[in-house]
Amino acid sequence: MGFHTFDVERAEALEDAGRYRFCSREELLGAIDPSADDVVADVGSGTGFYTDEVAPFVERMYAVDVQPEMHEHYREKGAPENVEFVTAGATSLPLSDDELDAAFSTMTYHEFADDAALEELARVVRPGGRVVTLDWSRSGTGDDGPPMDERFALGDAVDAFESAGFTTVRGETRKETFVHVCTR
Repeated sequence: MGFHTFDVERAEALEDAGRYRFCSREELLGAIDPSADDVVADVGSGTGFYTDEVAPFVERMYAVDVQPEMHEHYREKGAPENVEFVTAGATSLPLSDDELDAAFSTMTYHEFADDAALEELARVVRPGGRVVTLDWSRSGTGDDGPPMDERFALGDAVDAFESAGFTTVRGETRKETFVHVCTR
């Protein structure tokens, strides 16, 4: 699998409302099931498209991205006051043990999917906390998203998360994507 990052020169494409056809705001919020006092991280936040959807429903929201240029774009766009920017990879999150009530990634799992990243998520997500993953499926058509050889199947994600100590709550394969919800 190739682990790449989204081209910063194309950051504006991440603000396209057409992304909701892959994951709506309502679906994401339903999967995360946030509470007003929750601390949540968007892993691979990019320009904050989905971060903005969750932030109003939680106390603190971490926008985690490996590219500082994505954070610059998000700041210029304007971020909610409760969003804190974290420039880090998924394998080395500068967060305390059990700090997060939930974490999610939308269309970025293929960029960081490995044992070290999932072990790091298991470290920072509290027991009982959720991780929601929505990503491009290996069984997709390839019309959207990364090349087919960089994608994972739902079963790959289920196996990887369960090996890291998570329990699958829900998994679904769609035309182009999959969604996986698990708890620690």
